[in-house]
Amino acid sequence: MLKFLSSLLADPQPHHDPLTAEDAELALAALLVRLARSDNHYGADERQHIEQVLATRRGLGHGEATALRERAEAAEAEAPDTVRFTRALKEKIAYEDRIGVIEALWDVALADNERAPEEDALIRLAANLLGVNDRDSGLARQRVVAARG
Repeated sequence: MLKFLSSLLADPQPHHDPLTAEDAELALAALLVRLARSDNHYGADERQHIEQVLATRRGLGHGEATALRERAEAAEAEAPDTVRFTRALKEKIAYEDRIGVIEALWDVALADNERAPEEDALIRLAANLLGVNDRDSGLARQRVVAARG
């Protein structure tokens, strides 16, 4: 799976093979890692929150979520840029699922109850590159804020 994602990220040409659910979740996890690393602080609390998001989305156990996050860290480190990364996701998943990606990004960004400018900028970029309009992105953020209480 990591080899598939690496080739997906390195190749700017669209692929016509379907992205499996596992590949899509690894791609999402790598995007969450990129977001968490965007403010140059990637601590244990952020890693744990990414694992919680992944576990909730896929019904994973703790060990499975940790393994997925670790694979995502390696994939994110190899990704040349966010543009190719989000383009790959946009071509492979439905619009509603892309809104779910934005919600997951907001969930990680707001985990520390702060909105870092770097995180805001990356989410705006990701939403744009994923083809998620500003209204839907804003509603995604509002849903995450409301769920946090």
